[in-house]
Amino acid sequence: MTTAAATRTRAGWEMLASALRPEGRALIDGELRHARSGRTFDTISPIDGRVIAAVARCEAADVDDAVAAARASFEAGIWRHVEPLQRKRVLLRFAELIRADLERLALLETLDVGKPIQDSLTSDVPSTATCIAYYAEFADKLYDEIAPTGPKDLALIRREPLGVIAAIVPWNYPLVIAAWKLGPALLAGNSVVLKPAEQSPLGAIRLGELALQAGIPPGVVNIVPGYGEEAGQALALHADVDMVTFTGSTQVGKLMLRYAGDSNLKRVALELGGKSPQIVLRDADLQAAASDIAWAIFYNQGESCNAGSRLICDAGIKNELLAEVKRVAATITLGHPLDPATKMGALIDAGHMQRVLGYIDTGIAEGAELALGGRQTMRESGGYYLEATILDKVQPAARVAREEIFGPVLAVTEARDEAEALRLANDSIFGLAAAVWTRDMDAAHRVSNALRAGTVWINTYFKSAMTTPFGGFKQSGFGRDRSPHAIEKYTDLKTIWTTFR
Repeated sequence: MTTAAATRTRAGWEMLASALRPEGRALIDGELRHARSGRTFDTISPIDGRVIAAVARCEAADVDDAVAAARASFEAGIWRHVEPLQRKRVLLRFAELIRADLERLALLETLDVGKPIQDSLTSDVPSTATCIAYYAEFADKLYDEIAPTGPKDLALIRREPLGVIAAIVPWNYPLVIAAWKLGPALLAGNSVVLKPAEQSPLGAIRLGELALQAGIPPGVVNIVPGYGEEAGQALALHADVDMVTFTGSTQVGKLMLRYAGDSNLKRVALELGGKSPQIVLRDADLQAAASDIAWAIFYNQGESCNAGSRLICDAGIKNELLAEVKRVAATITLGHPLDPATKMGALIDAGHMQRVLGYIDTGIAEGAELALGGRQTMRESGGYYLEATILDKVQPAARVAREEIFGPVLAVTEARDEAEALRLANDSIFGLAAAVWTRDMDAAHRVSNALRAGTVWINTYFKSAMTTPFGGFKQSGFGRDRSPHAIEKYTDLKTIWTTFR
């Protein structure tokens, strides 16, 4: 972090925000453009309900232009035929430009989605740069294969880029998840059309500008802001897109599969919702568990697909554990996102806040007890703030135990023993993440092996690295972001067989 960023106060960030003039145009074929229709939409900050910028409202015609630019750049080979070492240099330069633009990107991210500025500065923007640099390093380290054959045959197995990649990303971690798509897709030599969520377009447009500055050729990275039912649907249905990689809700993920079938049978990779359980057994370290349980649901305002939103614990330790979770929750300061002391910010918009409040009401109506929070707060700000909330005595069949709330709401359910805890944890349509807390390593391995989730933590939560794959089981999707495994989905295998004499 720069010295200026580290010492900046809320007043300093507000002054910087007042002088900010975000770019709202689409980036197509290396040029910033208005939508063909001339229409725009307002991006509204959840911090205070104010308009940040007017953004190009891209529709099917703009998507056609972006896909055509991506296709032309791919067929011309201006990126995919670049020597690996040079491709690596360009991507590393891209990562360095992201780091150099730390304050601007962090401010755009916080203004767009309401997350605390400290999280944007110390996590989101650095993680974005780290992701691009991580995949850059693979450029001159990936080898093709020679298959075992007879003595007069040579069978080469080559990995080749798919072509035009449509990347549709959500609003909760806009920069990070965009990088998860851009990094491996560009490494492999593809051209990309990135469609950010309509709630959070500004950081993505800036990423596109930095990609150009880094030396990625025009047409290789295109940014089309717009509404999901307009730009997103047009992109997913486009017959000249070879793959759509989507992160978002399970409901929309199902539409992506339908659109692929209705168009050209394009590849689809989905990272979708979650209802991730934390199992706490009787012998667990309750202080350690409570700290991670609180942060796992209240970090990023609970707007994380892998948030630890279900607590399943032994009845004998529940009261002590909940008291400790409440103590930790009290330290997760809810406040203005541009205040460096804030640890929990605003929900994304008014509609989403009402949705989360509706789930809290539903949970209580279904028999849960409100153990903490549950109310809207900071109304005078004009923004969308909700207290950290705990619902106790949640029945396994309750909606709040089964549906993704995507807010700072922890659902607590008791279990008689390990077997019941495991049954409750796996009784879900989702399988993105899970955790088990215990000092008994036999139990830890039994439970972690039996949990049906893409990531299972033992005595921790939320720890991750670029080196580990991210994605889920069941209706949490398929395909993985992060790690070398993510590269595979952006490539296809070609066998070249030669017989010689």
